[in-house]
Amino acid sequence: MYLHPEAASAGTPSRDVLLVSAIITVSLSVTIVLCGICQWCQRKMGKRYKTSLETVGTPDSSRGRSEKKTIKLPAGGKAGNAAPAPGQPPLDESDRKTEPHSSVSDLVNSLTSEMLMLSPGSEDDEGHEGISRENLGRIQFSVGYNFQESTLTVKIMKAQELPAKDFSGTSDPFVKIYLLPDKKHKLETKVKRKNLNPHWNETFLFEGFPYEKVVQRVLYLQVLDYDRFSRNDPIGEVSIPLNKVDLTQMQTFWKDLKPCSDGSGSRGELLLSLCYNPSANSIVVNIIKARNLKAMDIGGTSDPYVKVWLMYKDKRVEKKKTVVMKRCLNPVFNESFAFDIPTERLRETTIVITVMDKDRLSRNDVIGKIYLSWKSGPGEVKHWKDMIARPRQAVAQWHQLKA
Repeated sequence: MYLHPEAASAGTPSRDVLLVSAIITVSLSVTIVLCGICQWCQRKMGKRYKTSLETVGTPDSSRGRSEKKTIKLPAGGKAGNAAPAPGQPPLDESDRKTEPHSSVSDLVNSLTSEMLMLSPGSEDDEGHEGISRENLGRIQFSVGYNFQESTLTVKIMKAQELPAKDFSGTSDPFVKIYLLPDKKHKLETKVKRKNLNPHWNETFLFEGFPYEKVVQRVLYLQVLDYDRFSRNDPIGEVSIPLNKVDLTQMQTFWKDLKPCSDGSGSRGELLLSLCYNPSANSIVVNIIKARNLKAMDIGGTSDPYVKVWLMYKDKRVEKKKTVVMKRCLNPVFNESFAFDIPTERLRETTIVITVMDKDRLSRNDVIGKIYLSWKSGPGEVKHWKDMIARPRQAVAQWHQLKA
C-alpha cells in the first residue's frame, strides 16, 4: 500500500528520530549507573577513611578503642599515663593528645621546686596527700624482765615512716631510753644517717632494779634527729607504764610516735636582724630586743646579755657579746656585730646566739639559744634564706629561744 510521504511523516516517527531517542536513553542509563557506583564508592571510601582515623596511632587497629578506655599507671610508669585520682573526672583522650607533654613535666618541676623550698620539719607538705600532719611514724621495740638477775631488758628494733627533719629531705634518727621519772640516767642508740626507716636492733639493760620498783616506772622512748651544727630536733615519743606490761617474757610492741612534750616551759623570744653584703663578704647581726625571758634568779628576774658565735664547719671562729641588762625580762639591746664570711663559706657557716643570765656569785646560766644557718630549724632557715634573698637589707625576725 502506498502512502504519501507527508502522511507517513505525520503518523510514524522517522528513523533519525528513533536513533536519537535510543542514544539519549542509553546515555541516561549509563549516567544513572555511574552515579550509583560513585555514591557506593564514596560510602565505602568514607567508611574506610573514618575507620583509619579511629585506629591511627595504635599498633593494632582491632584494639584501638579498648586501649583508650584502660589507662593505668603501673609501678614505675610515667606520669603521662597516670590514671585520674579518685574523685576526679577521667582524662579525656582528645585533651591528652592536644596538651603538650612539656606542660606536665613543667608542672612536676614546679611542684618539686616548691617542695624543696619548704623548711625542714615543716608539716605543710602538699605533695603527700592523704598523709595526716600528725603522722610522725612508728617504732618497734621489745621489753622484758629477768627475775634472777633483776634486770630490765629493752630492745629497740626499728622505726618506719619517720618525718624528714633535715633540709635534704631526710633525717638522722636515734632513740633515747628513759625509765621515768628518772631523767638523769638514759641510754641511746646509734645514729642512722639519712634514713626514714631505720633498723637499730640494739639491746639495753637496766641492771639492779627490783621488780617492785620496775613496775613503778614508765618506759619512755624519744626519737630525735641528730644535728651536729645545732640542737637535735625531736621527732616523736612513746611512753608505756611498765605495770601494764607482762614482763615475765619479752613483749614486742608497735607504737605510733606522738609529738614530744616540752616540760621546760617557754624561755622567751629574741628579735634580731641579719644583713648580708656579698660584695663585702660580711654579715651584720643586730641584737634588737627580747621579751618574756625566763626568770633565772631567786627574785623572779634575770640579768640578760647575748653572746654571738660565728662557727665554720662546727668550729668556733669569733665571738661577740652585748652589755648586761640588770633585772630585766624584756631587755632592749640594739647592738650590731659584723662578721667576715666569704660567699663560698656560707653553706658551712652557723651563727649561734645564746641569751645568758649574768650571775656574780656563780656560773652564768643559759636562758636559751638560737642556731642560724641554711639547715637549722624551720624558722631559722626562713630567716637565713630571707637574708640571702635580700642582700644589703636588714631582715628582722622573732625567734623562740630553745634549750
